[in-house]
Amino acid sequence: MYNIKNSKELAGYINYTNLNNIITEDEMKEFLEKAKETSFNSVVVSPTYVSLAKETLNDTDIKVGSVVGFPLGFEDTESKIAETKTLVDKGVDELEVVINLSHLKDKKYDLIGKEIEEIKNIMGDKPLKVNIEVKALDDSEKSAVVQVAEKAGADFVKTSTGFVAPCHIYEIVNDINIFQKYAPKIKIEIFGGVDSYKIANQVLTAGADKISSNNGYEIVKTYKDLRENTQVKPKPITLTKK
Repeated sequence: MYNIKNSKELAGYINYTNLNNIITEDEMKEFLEKAKETSFNSVVVSPTYVSLAKETLNDTDIKVGSVVGFPLGFEDTESKIAETKTLVDKGVDELEVVINLSHLKDKKYDLIGKEIEEIKNIMGDKPLKVNIEVKALDDSEKSAVVQVAEKAGADFVKTSTGFVAPCHIYEIVNDINIFQKYAPKIKIEIFGGVDSYKIANQVLTAGADKISSNNGYEIVKTYKDLRENTQVKPKPITLTKK
């Protein structure tokens, strides 16, 4: 079992995510206010709401993350670079870029690596996550692209955009094993299939560094209710001498 001490520590492993493309501003404000109730590592929002998130979370330690080339990744590198520069100017703290899966299928590793390098140069010390959409790949492709990402300077490999069916826990563990074997220095962020604190615990135990989830608030709240808000009224104990 992963040794999570309390709900605050659990929240620190979670990137609370809302990339709903039809969300209203009022709904996003509600999401951000919920995020403020706990100590998530970050929120992940669309480029549209980065400025709002920075303003709303200004008095917290919660970072603001966003996405580039989302969700399909088939934009050209110049477009992704322009997106990155705009988001960095808005103050984004973390960024994920979706790779071009066509390049991966064609084994054009040099193009994928060059794109990651150029975007990482813009990000500087801020974490760059490379989203590889594992459901579209076989194990050999996963092992190849994670090596490219690590060599190009990416900080994280991320497993999914959330626009495909989520992985089962066994698939998640398999992917973590591949990443750790072929790119031991890169960090791992899991998205998809983590909708309870029990699965979150299993994923962290398997070796993930972060979890991205639309259900982050519910995961932490359930854990807190079970571990910290349980009220037990002890019965009086009477000791009798024999």
